Amino acid sequence: MELSPEQILQIIAKAKSGDQKAYKQLLDHCWNMVFGFQLKRVHNESDAEDITIEAFAKAFDKIEQFDPKYNFSTWVITISKNIQIDQYRKQKNSVVAGPLDEQQDQGNEVADDSPTKEDALIQEQNLLQLQALMKMLKPMYREVLQLRYFQEMPYREMAEQLGEPLTNIKVRLLRAKKLMAELIEQHRAL
Repeated sequence: MELSPEQILQIIAKAKSGDQKAYKQLLDHCWNMVFGFQLKRVHNESDAEDITIEAFAKAFDKIEQFDPKYNFSTWVITISKNIQIDQYRKQKNSVVAGPLDEQQDQGNEVADDSPTKEDALIQEQNLLQLQALMKMLKPMYREVLQLRYFQEMPYREMAEQLGEPLTNIKVRLLRAKKLMAELIEQHRAL
């Protein structure tokens, strides 16, 4: 069902008041537009999906700042475009150029990137802290985080395994990430 601009503004007003169904409606209405836009840019379904999810997370976090003079889908697409550009810049800046000629290469040695015992211990402690914080979440949020980030399961497989519609999984994952970020911030403040 196609929504009129007035209906979208009503849904946005509900989302601003915290109505979770409104968030789902906005996600359902704009998902294909944003995902299709990103797929044309990055040519990778998984990357396009990740950027789209991040764009909706940012849009929903900043929904109070949405200006009704603009189209909501255009606003989310612009957010997704900025995320993709930022990711491209990070990737571009992380590429290290090789030596210009073989003589410059003679003095260079490859650094040992293998983790030290201290690095492994820090990583293990961080993982244990993360898992302890995850236990504070409701099971439905903990479950989607576990499937996505520890088992690296694609969204469609998550939806099939949990017997939920794909959009529900995406919204739940957005909410779980936000709640987890809040828990991490609270933990750091202590």
